[in-house]
Amino acid sequence: MIKNKYNFTNKIKKFIEICEIFKSLKNNKKIAMCHGTFDLVHPGHIRHLIYAKNEADVLIVSITSDKHVIKKKDGTYIPENLRAENLAALEFVDYVFIDYNHTPINSIKKIKPDFFIKGYDYSGKKNINPKTLEEKKTVEKYGGKIIFSPGDIIYSSTKLQEENKPDLKVEKVISLLKNEESSIQSIKKLLEKKNSLKVHIIGDLIVDKYNFCNLIGQSTKTPTFSVRPIRSDLYVGGAGIVAKHFKSLGADVTLTTLVGKDILKKFAESNLKKFGVKLNLITHHNKPTTLKERFWSDNYKLLQVDYLDNSIIDDLYIEKIEKIIRTIKADLIIFNDFRHGIFNSKTAKIFSQAVKKKVIKVADSQVSSRWGNILDFEKFDIVFPNEAEARFSLADQDSGVRYIGTKILKLSKSKNVVLKLGDKGSMVFHDTGVKPRDFFPLDSFVSNKVDTIGAGDAYLAATAYYYAITKNITISSIIGNFAAAVASEREGNIPVKKKEIISVINKNFF
Repeated sequence: MIKNKYNFTNKIKKFIEICEIFKSLKNNKKIAMCHGTFDLVHPGHIRHLIYAKNEADVLIVSITSDKHVIKKKDGTYIPENLRAENLAALEFVDYVFIDYNHTPINSIKKIKPDFFIKGYDYSGKKNINPKTLEEKKTVEKYGGKIIFSPGDIIYSSTKLQEENKPDLKVEKVISLLKNEESSIQSIKKLLEKKNSLKVHIIGDLIVDKYNFCNLIGQSTKTPTFSVRPIRSDLYVGGAGIVAKHFKSLGADVTLTTLVGKDILKKFAESNLKKFGVKLNLITHHNKPTTLKERFWSDNYKLLQVDYLDNSIIDDLYIEKIEKIIRTIKADLIIFNDFRHGIFNSKTAKIFSQAVKKKVIKVADSQVSSRWGNILDFEKFDIVFPNEAEARFSLADQDSGVRYIGTKILKLSKSKNVVLKLGDKGSMVFHDTGVKPRDFFPLDSFVSNKVDTIGAGDAYLAATAYYYAITKNITISSIIGNFAAAVASEREGNIPVKKKEIISVINKNFF
């Protein structure tokens, strides 16, 4: 990790501070102001800002806050505080502030810069942008001047990111931790501590069978693959692997789930007991233990075959689970929903009402071939939908992920939402979900993707575990993100260990 000995962050001011500074400068200095997103500072930005500085004595740059960046579906790639630091690091920029208004109009009126500098691409003489026209009228009303910088070459931050997106995952995490008055060193110390935590997991148990094969070829007559088997491995998955993740992290774990009266029940029971997980296995005489059999070749999944019964459990089993929830003492309870019969809108409400008040409640929806509804879980401490599930719950295919996450936060009445975005990482929402620092992205730390099927389970377990300890969603979700990286870089459902999370930290930060 690079230590910064240059103190350029003192150029970053709050808007009220900027107004005070410019009151004293106004009579003696010419002031130029630029405004924009500056998501990725490129040569076009540098030329634009140098031009602006040459027009005046003092250059102030305001940046659009994350909340108001709506052009991009996924929001800004670089968070607002890092974008401010990038600009402050430029020698010719004198002051930077984050504008929390939708447009810079209010800031222009208060600061009254002599020159408001816009990029050449905004200068359209025939069809000037209405927003630019409003800025022009505002500046000219008090006697200022709007100037368009020369633009013989126009760059696009979005296009540059698409072609060669910069890797800023480390810088983003450091910045997030700084906002929490924490650090990577503090996270390592937290991981090295032993914590006593009672966790109760209610959810669908799955047995995963991995068949590893060599692909020989394809039939010339039909779309049929021909494979040669190498080996087969069995793993406990679903709520079972979530229980093992928690146990591996140091929790006292109880798992309540349904199984069939079959050989897979015996395998799962033996596997979990050996790992130290306490079990409430409720045998359903009409449903099998869920088995998902996958065929792999060269780290690609060729086919998945599911042996299951997704029908909703009867009232008898609902009552049994409800009674167990009321009986077992826990600091943290997890509703692990794979939509194989335990959870629906009815049971989610019944089970939720059975949880004691002071217990931290977390719900996870990890539905692969069916639809789940994360909004079935109301007033939880954390809910974990993926993007597709969140969009299904809202019947919204088109809005940006930031809007989707904020909407889930509001409608679920949850304290926190972790929106899983696959290879793009995740976005976390808390409190209002719209104010500065009420939402933030986390980039994936996967460097060698092998099998991402269990990544969500690891993310859930580590985040929920450390949230129960710290009550801090930023710190806990960062740890969960590291755990997901560990799970994604190996075959099969294997519980994540603390030392493996620490190795991800050491690899990326030291």
